[in-house]
Amino acid sequence: MPPAADVDSSRADLAANRAADGPARAPLRAPATPFAWFRALSRVEKITFWSCYGGVALDAMDLRIFSFLMPALMKAWHVSPAQVGFLGSAALYAAAAGGWITGLLGDWFGRVKAMQFTIVIYSLFTFLSGFATSYDQLFVCRTIQGFGFGGEITAGVVLMAEIVGDRSRGKAVGCLQSGVAAGWALAAIIASLALACLPEWVAWRAVFWSGIAPGLLLIAIRRYVDEPEIYKEQREQAITHAARMKIHDIFRPGVARTTFLTTLLALGVQSSGLGISTWLPAYLTMSRHLSHGAVGLYVIVLTAGAFAGYIASAYLADARGRRPNFLFYVTGSLLTLLAYLCLPMPPWLLLVAGVPLGFFSQGLYGGMGTFFSELFPTAVRASGTSFAYSAGRLGAASGVAFVGVLAHGYGIGPALLAVCLLSYVLVLVATLLLPETRGRGLR
Repeated sequence: MPPAADVDSSRADLAANRAADGPARAPLRAPATPFAWFRALSRVEKITFWSCYGGVALDAMDLRIFSFLMPALMKAWHVSPAQVGFLGSAALYAAAAGGWITGLLGDWFGRVKAMQFTIVIYSLFTFLSGFATSYDQLFVCRTIQGFGFGGEITAGVVLMAEIVGDRSRGKAVGCLQSGVAAGWALAAIIASLALACLPEWVAWRAVFWSGIAPGLLLIAIRRYVDEPEIYKEQREQAITHAARMKIHDIFRPGVARTTFLTTLLALGVQSSGLGISTWLPAYLTMSRHLSHGAVGLYVIVLTAGAFAGYIASAYLADARGRRPNFLFYVTGSLLTLLAYLCLPMPPWLLLVAGVPLGFFSQGLYGGMGTFFSELFPTAVRASGTSFAYSAGRLGAASGVAFVGVLAHGYGIGPALLAVCLLSYVLVLVATLLLPETRGRGLR
C-alpha cells in the first residue's frame, strides 16, 4: 500500500486536472504510484470502471468463443472454412451497424443507457445460439448478437474517458481495454473445458449457453452507474441552445478528416486483431495439428501476453504519447507474426512465442479508445468513436471472411499473414496523419 500522502497527492492532481480541463491548465505532477489514479477515484467511479471492465470482458468472451467452436461446427454440420468464416463475419457486419447506432444513442440518451441496451442484446442471443439446429438459424442468432456487442466497448471507453482526468486517461482507458484479454482467456477456458469434457455435439451448445449469466449480473450492477458530469453539462447546453446532435455531424468540416483517419486506424487494428483471434485456434488445430485441449492452453498463453500488452500500452500512451505508442506496437506485431507463422518451431517454442504475439498484436488495441476520445468533441464523442470502431469492424469482417476464402487455396497461415500485413500498413498511414493528443482536455 502506498503512503496516505501519495494517494492524497494523486487525488489533488486528479481534482486539479478536472478543474483545469482546457487549453490553459496548470502543470500537474504525475501520480506517485502506478495505480494511484485508480485509488483516487470515488466509490461510484470505481464501480463504473469495473462495470465497464466486465462489459468489455463479456463482449470479448462472446465474440471470441466462436473461434474455438469453428472446427466443431465444420465437423458437425459438414461446412467449409469459408462458410464458417461467413458466420464470424455476419456478427461483425451487424456489429458495425449496431456499434454506430449505440454511439448515437450514447450521445442522445446517455452512455450508461446505451451500454445496458447492448448487453441485453448480445447476452440473450449468445444464449439462443446454443439452441440452433441449422446453419441458417445460427447465422441469424450470430447476426443479432453482433448488433448488440458492436457498441459495448465504445460506450464503455467513452464513459471511462469522460470521468478520468487528462493525466491518467491513457492508463484508465488502456487498463479498461485489457478486459478484452480477460474475456478471451475466459472464452478459451470455457470452450476448452466443454470440448474436452462433453460430447462434441453438445459441447458447442453449452459454450454458447454460458454467455447469459455474466450479462444478467452486469445489468444489475449498472443500476449504480451514473452519467459523467462532462456529458451532463454538454446535454444541458444542447437543450438550452436547441442544438441536438445530428447523425451527420461527424462528417461536417473540421470533424470529417478525424472521422476518416480514425476509421482507417480502426480498420487496420481490428482486421489484424480479429483475424488472429478468429483464425488462430483453427490454424493451430488444422495446420499445427494440436488437440482442442492444447489449443486452449496456447490461446490462454497468448491472452496472457495480450493482457500485459494492454496494460503496457496504457502506461506507454501516457508516458510517450499516443502516436509513438501505435508505432511501437505495429512494428512489434509485424515482426512477431512473421516469426510465429513462418519459422519452423517445436510445440514448446510455439507456446512461448504466443506471449510476444499476444503482447503486440492484441495490445495494439490498447491505445485506440483513449486516442479516439481525445480526437472527437463531447457532442459527438460517442457517435464519432463508435462510427470509427464500427466502420473499421465492418472492413475487418470482410478481412475475416477473406482469410477463409484464401485459406481454401493457400492454407490458413499464409492467408492470415497476407491480411494482417495489409492491415499494419493502414495502421501506419493513419497514425502518421493523425495529430498527437497526449494531455489534451476533453472540454
